[in-house]
Amino acid sequence: MGNPNEQNGAKAGVAGLAVAAVGVVFGDIGTSPLYTMREAFHGPHAMAVNETNVFGVLSLVFWALILVVALKYVVFIMRADNRGEGGIMAMMALAMKAVGDHKRARRFITVLALLGAALFYGDGVITPAMTIMGAIEGLKVAAPAFGQYVVPLTLVVVVGLFAFQRSGTARVGAVFGPVMMSWFVVLGALGLAEIHEYPSILKSLNPWYGVLFFAEHPMMSFLALGTVVLAITGAEAVYADMGHFGRTPIRIAWYWIVFPGLVLNYLGQGALILAHPQKAVNPFYLLAPDWALYPMIGLATAAAVIASQAVISGAFSVTRQAVQLGFAPRMQIKHTSDETAGQIFVPWINRFLAVAIMLVVVGFGTSSSLAAAYGIAVTGTMLIDTILALIVARMMWRWNKWIVIAVGATFITIDSAFLAANAIKIPDGGWFPLVLGAALFLLMSTWRKGRSLVVAQMRKESLALAPFITSIAAHPPLRVPGTAVFMTANQEGVPHAMLHNLKHNKVLHDRNVLLTVETVETPIAEPGERMKVEPLGHDFYAMYLRFGFAEEPNVPKVLGRCEACGLPFDMMDTTFFLSRETLIPSQEQGMPLWRDKLFAFMARNAQSATQFFQIPGNRLIELGTQVEI
Repeated sequence: MGNPNEQNGAKAGVAGLAVAAVGVVFGDIGTSPLYTMREAFHGPHAMAVNETNVFGVLSLVFWALILVVALKYVVFIMRADNRGEGGIMAMMALAMKAVGDHKRARRFITVLALLGAALFYGDGVITPAMTIMGAIEGLKVAAPAFGQYVVPLTLVVVVGLFAFQRSGTARVGAVFGPVMMSWFVVLGALGLAEIHEYPSILKSLNPWYGVLFFAEHPMMSFLALGTVVLAITGAEAVYADMGHFGRTPIRIAWYWIVFPGLVLNYLGQGALILAHPQKAVNPFYLLAPDWALYPMIGLATAAAVIASQAVISGAFSVTRQAVQLGFAPRMQIKHTSDETAGQIFVPWINRFLAVAIMLVVVGFGTSSSLAAAYGIAVTGTMLIDTILALIVARMMWRWNKWIVIAVGATFITIDSAFLAANAIKIPDGGWFPLVLGAALFLLMSTWRKGRSLVVAQMRKESLALAPFITSIAAHPPLRVPGTAVFMTANQEGVPHAMLHNLKHNKVLHDRNVLLTVETVETPIAEPGERMKVEPLGHDFYAMYLRFGFAEEPNVPKVLGRCEACGLPFDMMDTTFFLSRETLIPSQEQGMPLWRDKLFAFMARNAQSATQFFQIPGNRLIELGTQVEI
């Protein structure tokens, strides 16, 4: 038998992670009761309040939570564990590894992942606006005269939220769990009190009422799916945040805390609407007794801020992964915690999200108007998650073909139905995340394509390395003491910086290292694959450094540990050489001219490679070269 103290400590650790997961992972889905039932029975596409409709919607909500969140994400997709990391980019890397070198499959996966990431950013803009505004709109219930202050107060909260980002979430992260625990307990208690007054509402848990709803009102029930999906927004965070907490704590948090609180609250709202149809105007807040209204607004606002924080942190993580995998320009990434690797701050993304969210708040004005824009981004991301997970299940896990078809048919049908129902709302606001997603997809795909064109053009213009080394040995130039490290993406050609140095300075160092930095399709590179050195003769070496897509690429730090590979570095005696490309857009080759110019603009504004790889400025020489694309 194990040590009882160790067992108790392990249980306490899992319990602590489960409480933390309640705050970070389920913040978004936990705030859905603020608006889901209201939009069904009081929104622009409101249904009549009767038993068939209320029971039908509740049945759809309950089974959507089970099928999409519990079965698809918690059971199925969380199996796609890329060495502890989750999220769309981690799934893409896993799927890439599953299909191997199959070019068409890799291109298909890349396009899907870029679309998913672009839609995720759209969700990152809409979620804070929707949840914070929905929480503060409780003021309209408490005192209708305060309705005019909802938008200004929302903007104040948004500004405060984004101003805080640079200091990191490590300090307040500890309170996220307890606050959201209180939130789910209150959700369940309010719902339970109303269920006690109308116990027959429990019959709506029977899936037959959902079937009956579709049979009696096919078009109305189809449109209702566009509202039902609001109840499962945030489900994708279950997979995205898996690396921070692990599967077991997330599953405990879902089954024991989040799911019961959500179901009880939805049932309570349904019971309230049936007993008092006029309260459909805001059933969430009208569940609370009058004396608890203002405390509920405060708690709901805190929950909305926490839900927003989870999405913002997710956007920072996806950005870092996209940069590492070559889908986005290099950006400044600051670490806000010395203890937690995942605590990062990306200033550019922070500014982009803050401005976009404030424009959305002012432009849409109410959470009901935003509800039309909300579902399309979420359902698109969910469908892409399903397709990528099915590729992994078939190609990597070697699932039986018929099992993959059965699982795929079930989840793709559900996702497609939600997506189609939300597509109807495109003219009412659903266009916004699509336009935003299309713009971000264009930027990411342009960067990816542009970088490949630059590398191809530099390969084409470079001299072959092997004959160059032979000629250097035959006609040696002046050698100066020390080590020169030439950053290059092409180990078969002579780096432009080396040619320029030899041409203008007429010297070479005693030891010359051609360094290529690569990103592997795992979060953290294994020690055995971190570094590879190949002697090329005559004191020339080819070196490969590999980092995972969730790592910080600190080149000098890794080079300082190279003694084991037989190539020790003294950083005070090492000079880094880097080519800085000046891009010349050309109409004759590559992308259309406007995309060439867009890529050149992005390249000019990207963080320099020296800052990104943390190379000291006093050990660096940059030499320019022109590249026509």
